[in-house]
Formats: sequence, structure tokens, C-alpha cells
Amino acid sequence: MRKFIFSTTVLGAVFGGWSTLQATRKGPRDWRLILMWLSWGLTVAIAVGTVAENAKTGELED
Repeated sequence: MRKFIFSTTVLGAVFGGWSTLQATRKGPRDWRLILMWLSWGLTVAIAVGTVAENAKTGELED
């Protein structure tokens, strides 16, 4: 679990969600908002998958 919390890839993706959240709160609600959330979700999924794959191949230490 620690490898996910301290991974800069995952942290960057999660903090990127802050701008998406602010856009949701302050911006217009249209089709672009759906795309923003979709892209953020895919970014987090890719970041977690990358950390999991690196841990599986032994590139990350526990």
C-alpha cells in the first residue's frame, strides 16, 4: 500500500483531480466536464496500473 501512497505518478494523478473538482464546482456543466472526469479516471487507473506492474517486476521496493 505504501508504494501507491508515495508514488509520484499516483500522487500527481490524484492531485490532478483537484483541478477537475474545481472545474466541476465553478464551470459550466456540459459534455466537456464528462470528458474531464473520464480522462482523470483513466489517468488514475494508468498510474495505479503502472505502479502495480513495476512492483510486480521488482522495480519498486516494499
